[in-house]
Amino acid sequence: MTDTPQLDEACFRAIDRQTLSQPIRSTHPPRILLLHGSLRKRSYSRLLNAEAARILTRLGAETRVFDPAGLPLPDDAEADHPKVQELRDLVAWSEGMVWCSPERHGAMTGVLKSQIDWIPLTLGAIRPSQGKTLALMQVSGGSQSFNALNQMRVLGRWMRMLTIPNQSSVAKAFLEFDDDGRMKPSSYYDRVVDVMEELVKFTWLTRDLGPHLVDRYSERKETAAQLSARVNQRSV
Repeated sequence: MTDTPQLDEACFRAIDRQTLSQPIRSTHPPRILLLHGSLRKRSYSRLLNAEAARILTRLGAETRVFDPAGLPLPDDAEADHPKVQELRDLVAWSEGMVWCSPERHGAMTGVLKSQIDWIPLTLGAIRPSQGKTLALMQVSGGSQSFNALNQMRVLGRWMRMLTIPNQSSVAKAFLEFDDDGRMKPSSYYDRVVDVMEELVKFTWLTRDLGPHLVDRYSERKETAAQLSARVNQRSV
């Protein structure tokens, strides 16, 4: 029952339990990038991310926030556009991310989707988002919903990210922030704390293992050129 002639023995590997159980551990603060999905002056996704960043800092993480203003639509500019390069540099710097989107017409916003679309699945043979942790939040103008969260969860899987189980959905967000843009104490705020706490824990646990966890036999069989051609199809 162990006969597997289909396998390429040069690329097939046994599970490395030593690496999984005793990886070389980094000691610097977890690096978290926060993306929000609205350009409005009073953007509740941006305000919610700001609260998340404060909590992450208290939990010992280093945070950076990308401002999507000025980012061109995907394929409407070259990859050397300054805002595209800024975003990609931040993604490369990060070890985990927070995506926060308003729900618009029952979906995540184009503003957030454009940011994700500018993150390539691969740069050469390196996947910039692969194996990194991801936390998801959404804000709604009406009753609580999870449509944007569900969409972002699919995208996180597609980007090869380790999306944490917990998530946050803030209903009637316009009632949850004061005139200074600070989130009021509430069960919604408590949930944001829960999500950020979980994100930092997962990042500490997996950031040195991320590439190993999502390493694939099928891709070890491909050359770097074949991999790049398969996932970066400019003709599509």
